[in-house]
Amino acid sequence: MNTKMQFLVLLSFCFSFSYSQKNQKSPIEKPNIILIIADDAGWNDVGYHGSVIKTPNIDFLAKNGVELDRFYANPTCSPSRASLFTGRPSSRMGIVAPISDKSQFKLPDSIATLPKLLHKNNYQTVLIGKWHLGLQQSSGPTAYGFDYSYGFLHGQIDQYTHLYKNGDKSWYRNGEFIEEKGHATDLITNEAIKWLSEKRDPKKSFFLEVAYSAPHFPLQEEQKWKDPYMKSIRDSSRRDFAAAMSHMDHSIGILLEKLKETNLDKNTLVIFMSDNGAMKNWDSGNEYNGVHPSNDVLGDNTPLRDWKTSNYEGAIRVPCLFYWKDHLNNHKNENYTSVIDLLPSMLFLAGDNHLPKSIEGTNIWSTVSENKAITDKDIYVRGHLQESLISKPWKIIRTRHTNAPADLELYNIEKDPEEQRNLILEEQSVAEKMEIALEIQFKKDAKKVNYEKIK
Repeated sequence: MNTKMQFLVLLSFCFSFSYSQKNQKSPIEKPNIILIIADDAGWNDVGYHGSVIKTPNIDFLAKNGVELDRFYANPTCSPSRASLFTGRPSSRMGIVAPISDKSQFKLPDSIATLPKLLHKNNYQTVLIGKWHLGLQQSSGPTAYGFDYSYGFLHGQIDQYTHLYKNGDKSWYRNGEFIEEKGHATDLITNEAIKWLSEKRDPKKSFFLEVAYSAPHFPLQEEQKWKDPYMKSIRDSSRRDFAAAMSHMDHSIGILLEKLKETNLDKNTLVIFMSDNGAMKNWDSGNEYNGVHPSNDVLGDNTPLRDWKTSNYEGAIRVPCLFYWKDHLNNHKNENYTSVIDLLPSMLFLAGDNHLPKSIEGTNIWSTVSENKAITDKDIYVRGHLQESLISKPWKIIRTRHTNAPADLELYNIEKDPEEQRNLILEEQSVAEKMEIALEIQFKKDAKKVNYEKIK
């Protein structure tokens, strides 16, 4: 490609669409916001996508709210959460894989975060459940702007002992490790209800994140959650996974009922999402001292391709719903949106029209609330060994190898959402432009990243 053409391509991508906060009209009253995050729930693990798994409360949000049909997260959990809280690709901060017990990585201390920014707009900020952006109390939610926090610091825990796989303590409340009895799903739900009932300042709006451990392994569910699937699901591992989803869905129903009882539902936006696509299986090995059996089948990303940790659709295109009683008309929104768009959208609803320059996401509230078409914008996702760039209808994926050139794949994900036909040779002009744009994004990333073994 000659220099002039490269310049034109750069211009076309540099001037990608960005919503202005100032050009949109904020709601008269600031809404409360509850963000519910499932851990490893796949595309076909929710009822409204036709799953055999029963999720009536999640389905209620879909039936009465807005379904973001093309919502993209990261391939694994820590990166998605880092992108959520900063409004930028997590790779800018070097977080491209889950933060492990041996890692020195954490969310940077000085960066502007969603809870810090909401504080400036007089919001209470609460995180209940999974954190996984720093495994010490000193790098827990309080350090990044949360007024109140409870749950676990690590990426996975025994649902009853609440210990990490290597035996480390992880369960805490407001900076102190604690010991409690009960299943993590129930404890997380109970704490959220307790905060809404007893600790909330009724004079302030609030942001409450409820980040479940379900349906992430290890799977430890009571028989009552398995019973509905004894005939419909033959594989015991898949049945256990379905039970974890049902348990979580039931808990979401409790939260929704609490909002109704307290008359908070009329001014509370509820967002549901999964942090990444489903994992195929789990070899427990020596984790948890061999207490938990391996799982030959976990989630289901059908009809999308591949599993958690990859950059194919099954890993990064995830369920996402917006529900706000009497404020949102039900529809399936097919605009391409991303986890980095949540921060600017929530700040807009909070009345903040002045975003820090570090934020790369765009305010998508107009498309959520009015189903307005948005000019297509690029979505960049960097994972453990792959990075991808989506520019409707195209998606390019680059797979890096230690001692060999990188592989490139190009898909038209409108015509081929299952990513079965690699068009890298057939669409050379498109591929060339996409590769240049991908490399531009790649060079913006942190030089040091957390490449660690992912199980």
